[in-house]
Amino acid sequence: MALTSYVSDQIWLCTYPIRLAGTKFEARMTTIRLTSGLVMLHSPCHITASIAEEISAIGSVGHIVVPGNFHHLHASSAQIAFPSASTWICPGIERKRPDLKYDGVLGDVAPAGWAGEIDQVLVQGTRIMREVAMYHRASQTLILVDLIENFTDATPNTGGALKLWFKYVLRMWGKPGPAPEYRMGGNDQVSLAKSLRRILAWDFRQIVLSHGDLIDQDAHEVAAAAWSKILGFDDFSARGA
Repeated sequence: MALTSYVSDQIWLCTYPIRLAGTKFEARMTTIRLTSGLVMLHSPCHITASIAEEISAIGSVGHIVVPGNFHHLHASSAQIAFPSASTWICPGIERKRPDLKYDGVLGDVAPAGWAGEIDQVLVQGTRIMREVAMYHRASQTLILVDLIENFTDATPNTGGALKLWFKYVLRMWGKPGPAPEYRMGGNDQVSLAKSLRRILAWDFRQIVLSHGDLIDQDAHEVAAAAWSKILGFDDFSARGA
């Protein structure tokens, strides 16, 4: 594992292997240097001594962000490596990980540490997955974990079981879309659609996501297409009002 630059002097990425339900693929940590000079770790990977050294070369870690309730496994590792950093969690983590100490729960309003630089939306209307989407204004980058997954033939380090599941069962291979858990757990599609429309109101030009290929071309259009079925519920509600 190693950090790679994504937006010069602002955003770095690190992929790492994971296994879930018999499948293997990669997840992605996003590292952001704020204008204060402090560093945010978004959806942290396991922090080894070498990764900690690379991160520290960027700046002092001020914030550890656990942005989704399926992205908490390595938060403790980040806390041990950077004990002076504050930890911010997505709602639901406090029940799923009662052992994890935290300083605040994320919502629609950005904490003072990154207000004005990174906007955020707490995605509503789901009972299985919870997520806080973030928008880095300076680089026009949308940062997600599971709201879009993008597995293709070019995606590295994906196992055969994952390809079989995504290509032949879910029909998501080569077609960006929300994680399957969003399909199964969307108990309030109208509220979910409204959250997605708030995200689409941001002027993002690229998307960093946790699983699959990054989206660097036509990002806004790709996101709208990925969420089109869900967004239809909001359209239907508006027409019926």
